[in-house]
Amino acid sequence: MGTDPTPHLFWITSRAAGTAALVTSSLAVCVGLLMATRFKKGRGPDLRVTHEVLSLSTLVALAVHGLTLLGDKFMHPSFADIAVPFASSYETFWTSTGILAGWGLAILGLSYYARKQIGSQRWRTAHRFTAVAWLFGIVHSLGEGTDAGQTWFLVMIGIVTIPALLMLATRQRFRALPRRV
Repeated sequence: MGTDPTPHLFWITSRAAGTAALVTSSLAVCVGLLMATRFKKGRGPDLRVTHEVLSLSTLVALAVHGLTLLGDKFMHPSFADIAVPFASSYETFWTSTGILAGWGLAILGLSYYARKQIGSQRWRTAHRFTAVAWLFGIVHSLGEGTDAGQTWFLVMIGIVTIPALLMLATRQRFRALPRRV
């Protein structure tokens, strides 16, 4: 017979949702960067739907990741501990990094639905900061995550984050080059 997971169910659920959020957000960043390149020719609408689904899936996983911790009987976090940066006394830096990442991804991701009110150019400029929020999520996962030192976790995270990091670095490099007239 196996061990009863009930006492740890909220923690296990939060852990799984956090991992899912990191995977889906990394894939969303990859698809978003593909949309911003010339590689997308003829695939714009398909990539946009994929990007939107991955982004919304990330937000749901982030909500589950944070909210299920409220039921954790070991940590006993308050709502402020999971939603307000620097409120928690548990691993304050790493927790706050994750909270900032979550709020950043939520606000910047959902701003897509207000882009007409914001203005397309202003929205595009703000949306670029999504990569910063995503990087904060990676830092949170590697600094505080239960599985951070596990080989399986590092390999899985590497598989989804390294391509996104390379694409992001390539984009930044080409944006920094002077344009030919």
